[in-house]
Amino acid sequence: MDIQGVLTGAQEALTVRRVFGEPYERDGVTVIPVAKVAGGGGGGQGAAPNGEGEGSGGGFGLRAEPAGVYIVRGEEVSWEPAIDVNRLILGAQVVVVAVLLVVRAVVKRRRKRG
Repeated sequence: MDIQGVLTGAQEALTVRRVFGEPYERDGVTVIPVAKVAGGGGGGQGAAPNGEGEGSGGGFGLRAEPAGVYIVRGEEVSWEPAIDVNRLILGAQVVVVAVLLVVRAVVKRRRKRG
């Protein structure tokens, strides 16, 4: 395995072109998509102490998710963040469970007193 090739591929994958998408224009408004991009890689190689064998290995991972868009209208630029609906739903579920646990504890305490 060519470790240098893996690292070169990682470098090429983590460019500004991965963060800012191709702008597009409609009705005089330009939209520039933006993503959060993260990645990492590693590799190594070695030989057996007695010289009978050698090996190498490497890997790379890349994650990208929408961050939002820049909207350009004439001289004015604004930012519209992307909304992660799954994260909103999960957050709402956590809040509901917490409220139910608090209500349950209050009801139990009142029953013991009464």
